[in-house]
Amino acid sequence: MMATPSIAAVVLAGLEGRITSFTRDVGLWPLAHPRRLIGSVLLAIAVSIFLIVQAAYVGTWLGVFPGDLANFTILNFLAGPSGPAEFLVNQFGLILLGELLNLLPALGEEIGWRGWLWPRLQQYGQLTKILVSGVIWGLWHAPLILLGYNYPLAKGAWGPLFMCGMCVVVGAFFGWLRTLSGNVWPSAIAHAIFNASAGIISLFMLMGAVLDTQKASILGWSGWILPGLIIGLVLTFTAWRRSATRAISTTGQQSS
Repeated sequence: MMATPSIAAVVLAGLEGRITSFTRDVGLWPLAHPRRLIGSVLLAIAVSIFLIVQAAYVGTWLGVFPGDLANFTILNFLAGPSGPAEFLVNQFGLILLGELLNLLPALGEEIGWRGWLWPRLQQYGQLTKILVSGVIWGLWHAPLILLGYNYPLAKGAWGPLFMCGMCVVVGAFFGWLRTLSGNVWPSAIAHAIFNASAGIISLFMLMGAVLDTQKASILGWSGWILPGLIIGLVLTFTAWRRSATRAISTTGQQSS
């Protein structure tokens, strides 16, 4: 299923007569801006894990996540004699390994969503691009979500709606990686890391607790608050900077 967005992008490229430039159009090849690419890959790894972890802290603070942030009982139990620090280092290694295993399926999605769709929405502005691409990405998951995937406690259409919310928030970051690097690879790496690290949320939970993903974790509304604020700040700063640039340009034209 994760290959279907790429297949759709290839079909559309063929219908548009752009199949020969497909790899360039979707940011597969060539690898532009090497320094930006390396920086984007590092951001892909760090921010993807941050998105997962911050949700546990925000959700615990709001009382919707069953957090055990005082004792970390599950973490200490699993760590055993080696201790939490060594255990977390090993977990990070496993996440990187999981990223390698997840990269090809994640690329199957990202070629379609961030490779093909994201640039096509550029003309409509940042906010529209984030919302439209996120909702489409979320609705694409609907058949699985309605079967109970990700939101087993959700009733009816609530599961797909929550998935759209999560995809808007996370998709903004994946899309900005695409814009920053000029390639789709950092987005695919972020997607793969995100999928591989989703399970670490259990390390912050009370033992035996039930998690309602509609409210907690990055899947739920409490997990979107902090990244949502960051998205809002970025959009505001970008709009202010563009407005200032236009004002300087207009002033310059008037004085010349």
